[in-house]
Amino acid sequence: MIRFIKIICLIGISLYGGDSLLAQSLEQAKRLYTSGKYAEAKPAFEKLVKQAPNNASYNHWYGVCCLETGDKETAESYLKIAANRRVQESYRYLGELYIQSYCFDEAARMYEEYIEIISPKNEDIEPYKKRLELAQKAQRMVERVENIQIIDSMAVDKNDFLSAYQLSEESGSLNTFRNFFRTDEPVQSTVYMNEIGDKIFYAYPTDEKNHYNLFTQSKLSDKWEDEKRLPAHINNSEGNNNYPFVLTDGVTIYYASEGSGSIGGYDLFVTRYNINSDTYLTPEQLGMPYNSFANDYMLVLDEAKGLGWFASDRNQPEDKVCVYLFIPDEQRSRIEGEDMTTKRNRALITSIADTWNPAANYSEQIRLAHTKMPSTKKEIRKDFEFIINNNLVYYTWDDFKSPEARSFYEKRMNLNTQISDLNKKIEDLRLAYAKGNKSRKEQLKSTILQVEEQWYTLIRQPEVLEKRARNAEINYLKLTH
Repeated sequence: MIRFIKIICLIGISLYGGDSLLAQSLEQAKRLYTSGKYAEAKPAFEKLVKQAPNNASYNHWYGVCCLETGDKETAESYLKIAANRRVQESYRYLGELYIQSYCFDEAARMYEEYIEIISPKNEDIEPYKKRLELAQKAQRMVERVENIQIIDSMAVDKNDFLSAYQLSEESGSLNTFRNFFRTDEPVQSTVYMNEIGDKIFYAYPTDEKNHYNLFTQSKLSDKWEDEKRLPAHINNSEGNNNYPFVLTDGVTIYYASEGSGSIGGYDLFVTRYNINSDTYLTPEQLGMPYNSFANDYMLVLDEAKGLGWFASDRNQPEDKVCVYLFIPDEQRSRIEGEDMTTKRNRALITSIADTWNPAANYSEQIRLAHTKMPSTKKEIRKDFEFIINNNLVYYTWDDFKSPEARSFYEKRMNLNTQISDLNKKIEDLRLAYAKGNKSRKEQLKSTILQVEEQWYTLIRQPEVLEKRARNAEINYLKLTH
């Protein structure tokens, strides 16, 4: 009898000790979980959920740990068990899991249920309404994913990603801001310059939040002048705006922005310059696969080579970026059919080989992408260089359409000759003054003052005449077109 009692006591002690150890393990796991140490908490919750597979909280905690450590497939199964047992936060985590997996219709459903649960509790639902709207927008983008052929991809250092771009001369050139402007300022942006080298687009931080904004400049008299900031509907104040590229038409501008409805990080946009009104059209956000929840930027279309590039840091280490080489499609055709798995994979770019046409051989195009290609345009004869607008430059007198504009510009050129002659005369007089004796200096003094007065009278007139010539030509072109 005594022996039996001892056995019962030992069993009781063992059971009590087991519960104590379980409680201790749970508390430790919860502390790791709440401090964001999911990888460390994960083994403990895995053990707990195996011991009590119907425990909703264990399923939720283990599912979150799996999600936060990249095991999405396992995370989904455990979070679904917890959600079926009405664990409130499981719906939110499932929404995030489905967004990451591009299952946006499921993500929207999870957020709808989550908002329905927390609404009666007077909790702030605005952040989750935004996630719901994002999921709905992304779903539309997946459904309309473009059927582009991505023929190559290159993982390069983020600080040297422009090395993957080899543009033809006709398409202009790309450079870093620091190299182009020869500055040590820590400006992380690029400069696009057109083929003839008289127009640039670039970005640098200007506002109180240090957001990057897009600017353009023209080269006037061998100097970069007339800096203009692109308008507010392009330079969105919600984030950075950067990485411009302009097609050879001079009016189509691609760039990247963190605002304007970006689905995550930098998204790619396109706008067009309206020559007649000197305005920019409302930007259009590109679809998938160009854009993702990562940073997507520096889209370039080389019309001479028939190739395009864009950069993305999706699925890349922090110091790397992937530059995709693709064949542009003017029709912007989409993936047909109802198969959402195929569309999701194309949006995610899970395999570039899946984008290829059957039996296609892209080796020549890949070779061309890394080959220098000189311009095929004829050398332009230049008597002068007179910029009318962003897309029109005159080089000869025959280019003028307006007789009035030509007359103004002729006067401007004649004045420039007079000013140049006066400059030379002043230099000669000053040299003679420096070498002369006291008597000679007294003779030259009044002459120098007279010539300098003539120079000051003339120096601002060419600029005024140039503006009159430009305005007269623009008005004439508007009336005759």
